[in-house]
Amino acid sequence: MKTKALIALLLASAPVLALQAQGAPESLLPPGFDDPAPAPAPRPSPAPAPRPAPTSRPAPTPAPAPATTSRPVVQDIPDSTRSSGTGSGSRGASSANATPSASAPTSGIERAREILRRINELDTLDSADTDEIDELLGLRPSFDIPPAARRSTDEVGLLGPEERGMAASSLGNTAGLFVRNVLNGIEGPLVSRWGHIALRRALASRLETPSGMDGVEFAALRTAALLRLGESTVARAMVQQVDTADYSPALIATAYDSYLANGDITGACPMVRLHGAERDDPQWNLLRGICSTYSGETSGMDRIERMLRREQAPAIDALLAQKYAGAFGTERRAVTVEWDDVDELTPWRYALATATGGTVPAALVDAGGPRYAYYAATSPNVGLGERAKGAQRAAAAGILSSAALVDLYSQIYAQTDMEGDAAAQANRLRTAYVGTPSQRLAAIREIWGDRATSGEAAANYESRQVLTAYAAARLLPSEEFAEDAGPLIASMLTAGLDRNALRWASVVPTGSQGWALLSLANPASAEVSEGAVRDYMDVGSERQAAFLVAGLAGLGRLDDGTSAELASDMGFDLARRTRWTQAISRSAQRRNQPLVTYLAALGMQGSDWSKMTPLYLYHIVSALNTAGLRAEARMIAAEAVARA
Repeated sequence: MKTKALIALLLASAPVLALQAQGAPESLLPPGFDDPAPAPAPRPSPAPAPRPAPTSRPAPTPAPAPATTSRPVVQDIPDSTRSSGTGSGSRGASSANATPSASAPTSGIERAREILRRINELDTLDSADTDEIDELLGLRPSFDIPPAARRSTDEVGLLGPEERGMAASSLGNTAGLFVRNVLNGIEGPLVSRWGHIALRRALASRLETPSGMDGVEFAALRTAALLRLGESTVARAMVQQVDTADYSPALIATAYDSYLANGDITGACPMVRLHGAERDDPQWNLLRGICSTYSGETSGMDRIERMLRREQAPAIDALLAQKYAGAFGTERRAVTVEWDDVDELTPWRYALATATGGTVPAALVDAGGPRYAYYAATSPNVGLGERAKGAQRAAAAGILSSAALVDLYSQIYAQTDMEGDAAAQANRLRTAYVGTPSQRLAAIREIWGDRATSGEAAANYESRQVLTAYAAARLLPSEEFAEDAGPLIASMLTAGLDRNALRWASVVPTGSQGWALLSLANPASAEVSEGAVRDYMDVGSERQAAFLVAGLAGLGRLDDGTSAELASDMGFDLARRTRWTQAISRSAQRRNQPLVTYLAALGMQGSDWSKMTPLYLYHIVSALNTAGLRAEARMIAAEAVARA
């Protein structure tokens, strides 16, 4: 019955389809129904000039259009074949006087036949879900938010000025093409943890759209950059600042990636239901089936099964979709997922597997790179042990703060039956807070372990210093701990605890590692002597000494002559200019904080500090300091010396 009803509807719709092809306001009745008496005249329109009354039969020669600028009573039917005209009056006259095309009815019937052909490709109409029927009939879900409640895209973002967001008008007069190129150029991780934190703030700030750029595109560009940095939680919040009906294809793509990265499968369903026809890849179509099932439609599961049977999607992807739909939809179903033949992990597979309580093989996770560690660090769908592993890398990158890391290990400590490295670290962290001073320092040292200078081991060491930041700040400065003052100060500065770190100024000797860090982190703009810097050259590595000179020069704590001389001795020229240095310097002079931060991120891309040059560090620190981001400039300069 359902099939017959739809076929009858399509056959009755053939003249309507022909009308759309013709583009003129013809009668909507089937052929042969125009002979009886004409229908009653329509109700008067509020337009100042009414349309001429239609005759029962068309005149042999079309009459000229009335001289009026009002819109016609019958609503225009959008169609590319209609004459465009100029203004609303021209559009109405063009539609009214168009000569019917002899091929229009045939085109409409052919269109109806095409729809019937597509319906026949389905197993049954009962197995087709609502989305498929809507697509076949050319329907689109309605967006029922009233115009007054819709949000403007002139300003998009999360952080306002009262939430430490950057000035909203910063990019209003900046060329959109330039901003687009800069944001697209931020492709991967940053060498600096504090640089990452500053960039996240700049990307999340509520900003005016740059000149010549659409607000939705600006949101999509920032969301994509956040995802590349591993900031999936902030990325999802960003796309949610735009009304779903306004999504562009680019924003749909980044929103889809954001929801998957957070394991929030059903959170994407409003977007999927409204923009279902925008994409046609297998995972998207599987997600449409999940969303239909979640809405209570049994046809959603049929869509997934059909795709699995016809091999329209990889088997592992379809099975995971079945498992998720069966676990959370109205049609309960148990599915067994085997990973033996899977040789690649994707965000789709990781999100659905963890959301249903499954375990992804560790080999696939490790081969997938750091992004799955970042996903795990903030995911409620994985165990605490796996979250702890991901949190180490996320903290080193700047995604997690010291406080968030301490909270995670507090949960681990509360799990008395938990074993392994994470539980051992949680026990050491407790001792670092509640033991005697000597016990606390010993526990902090155990948490740090051996220091590494590059690769994943270096990132793990950095994350452990982030973990101990507040515990280190609780230690009172003492000559007994002077040998550990350098790493203790570095640990405190990972959390921005500069005031606590400065208490150690009386303990660290001039020219030591601790002195170098404090000379950069000190909020007071105290000038540093050349002799003290040269003393440090004998203590620190050559790279650390070069970064110290670059940082002090960028903060203005060395006079121009001294900084140029020291830089020359270290083998780099502070006066050298490139297009990038010119761009970031001009932006800093205009105190354009978001643009300075974006450009600084371009210069800080890389896996570790071996990718950074002293010249670039100098310009980054100088630009941030000039633009008013002094705290970020100090922390980045100190971090460079600590991690070089």
